[in-house]
Amino acid sequence: MAGENPKHSVSVAGVIVRADDRVLAVRRADNGAWEPPGGVLELDEEPQTGVVREVFEETGIRVTVGQLTGVYKNMKLGVVSLVFRCDPSAGTERTSNESTAVAWLTPDEVQECMSKVFAIRVLDALNGNGPQVRSHDGECLISAG
Repeated sequence: MAGENPKHSVSVAGVIVRADDRVLAVRRADNGAWEPPGGVLELDEEPQTGVVREVFEETGIRVTVGQLTGVYKNMKLGVVSLVFRCDPSAGTERTSNESTAVAWLTPDEVQECMSKVFAIRVLDALNGNGPQVRSHDGECLISAG
């Protein structure tokens, strides 16, 4: 509408990497898609605190938050996602009301199971050349410029 300012939503996600390079992923309860655990950042919450909260809520795993590995914007929905590489520190994997499965995936399994826009977040975190800044339309990456 004319005169309204568009709103953005900010989400956070953790790419939790074990010593064997397997990555923690969840199958979402709402759409069945495999993704790194994460969710909407609370208004009064720091990004790293949000990652710890979201990962624990969805998986039962406590994490130590490391480097910011990427910033991703869904251009259709106006969602900006901050993705952090994390180390598991405690806990046992479990599902939640937001996840129907939790698994430790290899990088090859990530590419097979996740949509391109989520697999790239994991691969960016694993390659250590970040942080990356990428935009997408919900399905495909959009070239800068």
